[in-house]
Amino acid sequence: MGAPESIRPIGSSRSSWLQWVYLALAIAGAVLPWLANIAFIRSYGSAGDLGLFLQLASANPAAASLSRDLAIGATAVLIWIVHESRRLQMRGLPWVLLSCVTLAFACGAPLFLYLRERRLAELERQAAGTQAPAQAD
Repeated sequence: MGAPESIRPIGSSRSSWLQWVYLALAIAGAVLPWLANIAFIRSYGSAGDLGLFLQLASANPAAASLSRDLAIGATAVLIWIVHESRRLQMRGLPWVLLSCVTLAFACGAPLFLYLRERRLAELERQAAGTQAPAQAD
C-alpha cells in the first residue's frame, strides 16, 4: 500500500496530472499576453516602442500596481528558477529564460514548473530503482 496522498512526494506519479496543468498554463501564458501585444501593435503601430509600452504600463495607478507587482514577483521567481534548476540539475533552463524574455513570464514560469515536475518524477524513479530489495528473515 502506498503513502497517503497528503504525504506522497510531489514528484510522484500520482501528481503527473500536475505536469499537464503546468503545460496548459505555459501555452495560455504564451498566447494570451501575445494577443494583448498584438492589440498594442495594431493600436500604436510599433512593436519596438518599449518606452511607449512601459509608459502605458504605468498610465494609471491600477496599471502601475500590476506592473510593479509583476516586476518584483517575476524577479524573485526567476532567481528561484535558476537556483532550483541548478539544484535539481534540470535540462531546459535556457528555454525557460528565453520564453520569459521573448514570450512572457506567464509562459516561462509554468514551463519551468512543468519541467521541474518531470525532473522530480525522474529522480523519484531513479531512487526507486536504486533501493535494495528488503531481505527476508
